[in-house]
Amino acid sequence: MTLSNLNRRHALSLMGGTAVAGLTGLPAFAQSEDWTALGADVKSEFKWAWDHYVDKAWGKDEINPVSGTSQSFFIEGHDLGLSLVEALDTLWIMELDDEFQAGVDWVKTSLSFDIDGFAQVFETNIRLVGGLLSAHLASGDAAVLEKADDLGNRLLKAFDASPHGLPYRYVNLKTGAVRDPETNLAEIGTYAAEFGVLGELTGDERYYAAAKRAMKHALDMRSDKGLMAANIHAETGQFISRNASIDVYADSFYEYLWDSWELFGDEDMKRWAGECLGAMVTHQGRRYDGRLWFPMVDYETAEVTGTSQTVLGGYLAGLLGQAGFKAEGDDFLASYTAMQEQYVIIPESIDVRTGTPRGKGTGLRPEFADACLNLWQHDRDERYRALTAIHWRNMKATSKAAYGYTSLADITTRPMAQGDNCPGYWWSEQMKYYYLMFAEPKRVDLSRLVLSTEANVLQGFVRG
Repeated sequence: MTLSNLNRRHALSLMGGTAVAGLTGLPAFAQSEDWTALGADVKSEFKWAWDHYVDKAWGKDEINPVSGTSQSFFIEGHDLGLSLVEALDTLWIMELDDEFQAGVDWVKTSLSFDIDGFAQVFETNIRLVGGLLSAHLASGDAAVLEKADDLGNRLLKAFDASPHGLPYRYVNLKTGAVRDPETNLAEIGTYAAEFGVLGELTGDERYYAAAKRAMKHALDMRSDKGLMAANIHAETGQFISRNASIDVYADSFYEYLWDSWELFGDEDMKRWAGECLGAMVTHQGRRYDGRLWFPMVDYETAEVTGTSQTVLGGYLAGLLGQAGFKAEGDDFLASYTAMQEQYVIIPESIDVRTGTPRGKGTGLRPEFADACLNLWQHDRDERYRALTAIHWRNMKATSKAAYGYTSLADITTRPMAQGDNCPGYWWSEQMKYYYLMFAEPKRVDLSRLVLSTEANVLQGFVRG
């Protein structure tokens, strides 16, 4: 059945014993939680993991926390300090100033993008451009901004090569050659936040213009139902699938519509965000055993085309709340809360018909905590902090390894079988979400805070 009218109390009731309206019915610990102590615990664990990264993988893209080895992320054999760059603004927020400055010094002396190799444009933007921008905003160091501008100029070549301004998936950082025109909404539409801030800081209007042009091209092809297909071709400019998705291939496209409104006051982006989210609520939402999900549907007919929902989709609960669909956001969060209660760690993907996992591994995913932070910022309801505290403790209990925190190979075993990789986003995303909610750090104005899809702080720093 399609999504029916929702109300806040019904949304909360779907959380069962975990939460009901207001503060009533929270887990017992939540009403007397020492949030300052919990924030200190997050900081301590981050510092512990960081020390192992410094010792075992300094300047490398990612640490493998079980074996103490490392691995490249962007270009095999050419590490770009991914985890280091991703961690910088988190280090600064946590007032780990010596560690932050050591990272900034490495960026200034050792980070170069003059590499004859293909990098994924989307990932390079959200992780490295965004990380460098937030580090510059924290430090005020012009040399860090110069690095971001250098990288941004290299990525622009992927936009310039397309007749429609839709970036190719990969660009050679040295030569500007491009490849892989078969792309998707996320990879053509997740630039406006970083490019807009970069453009403001450098005075280069090309950045935001390129990002907005790519988004508008796809938005102009929405169906009568207001939906877009998730896959698109950079050369033909046409959709190459019929699936409308809120998570895989599409998620951050929708985040950046709203973020562009918050960052730049762009009325077009605000209008598009409302229209797209309204179309999702009206035509894509479905209930299975009383739970709200947003499975893939045909973008023209709204018929369900797939019954999986990934953990990545959790972001939408927070975005709905930000954009004025608060009841629907609470309702969708309740579906993921049920998965957390049942499986301890939310599965990477589930079958929405049965609520069963479609696979056993998962990659230290931050989206649930992301949604809770965005919803908590709306009304400071303590239940969102309580749910995030469960998420934090579950991660700490299952993913802590000898040299840091690791992905899991099997969430169905007891104890859960660990993998051997700490993704770069761990340093920027959930550890920051936890700390912001629990510690309410003095270096961030939560009322002004705007985070990128990678949780890089693009607005809201408080510098003394």
